[in-house]
Amino acid sequence: MTDPLAEVVSLLQPGVRLTKVVGGAGRWRVRRAETGHPSYCIVLDGRCRLAVDGNPEAVLAPGDFVLIPAAWNFAMTSMQAPAPGDHDMPPVAQGPGEFRLGEQDGPPDVRFIIGHCEFSSPDADLLVSLLPHFVHVRGEPRLATLAQLVGDESRGQRPAREVVMARLLEVLLIEALRSTAGSAPSPGLVRALADARLAQALRRMHEAPARAWTMAELAQEAALSRSAFFERFSRAVGKAPMEYLLAWRMALATGLLRRGACSIAEVAQRVGYSSASTFSVAFARHVGVPPARYVREGAIS
Repeated sequence: MTDPLAEVVSLLQPGVRLTKVVGGAGRWRVRRAETGHPSYCIVLDGRCRLAVDGNPEAVLAPGDFVLIPAAWNFAMTSMQAPAPGDHDMPPVAQGPGEFRLGEQDGPPDVRFIIGHCEFSSPDADLLVSLLPHFVHVRGEPRLATLAQLVGDESRGQRPAREVVMARLLEVLLIEALRSTAGSAPSPGLVRALADARLAQALRRMHEAPARAWTMAELAQEAALSRSAFFERFSRAVGKAPMEYLLAWRMALATGLLRRGACSIAEVAQRVGYSSASTFSVAFARHVGVPPARYVREGAIS
């Protein structure tokens, strides 16, 4: 059976940029803006506060795991928030992969692992748009184990290190995303897959992206009326059903074009277009350049 979540994560081609263990004591604050890179955090000991892109501030406790697929603006602070006029404090290196925030002496009040990732897919924005904006998971020890394994592997120099880290990170991301099923994540693929009726329609879209789906057929797969399906899908995913289907077809198309295994006409057929010309128009509108140019620029870069 097709697994939409695994397909999206695999197409993202995740990799590890760096991981570090950070301790904090006293009053401190770290803010990041406009990075756009995926990040994750798992709290080992103590507590701290996290605010992400206008979401309500969250208090992170031991064992909490946070995933931000595209981090644009976020701030982490000590439980005792710094005074409004205080400057942000960059972490101070204390050893390989170890950093300290706030007071440098004495035991830390909080310790956490921070991982900064990258999605190698040139079309990561298309795929990230299908995921929740912010994931907060509590009480999943498997995530702590996976995060520790990723960190250990990133600091080692063992053979096949990059391959192992990529596979571990894929598992970590999938585990984090599917762990949100019962916690009302922000709109995206994960929330929809937690709804049995919507999940059936999503699996069918992923199994047969070339099929000329109609709203009535997708609603039938979900055993809902057309209006109920449209409203329920749009609310859960953050996109209308046909908008989601288009995004998924374009994600598949860009992957096929990058690999160069198919002609543009063959790609068009495999993602549900009756001709190369209609596909080219849709592709240019969605991706920003015609498929022929996309292939050329990919070959040059």
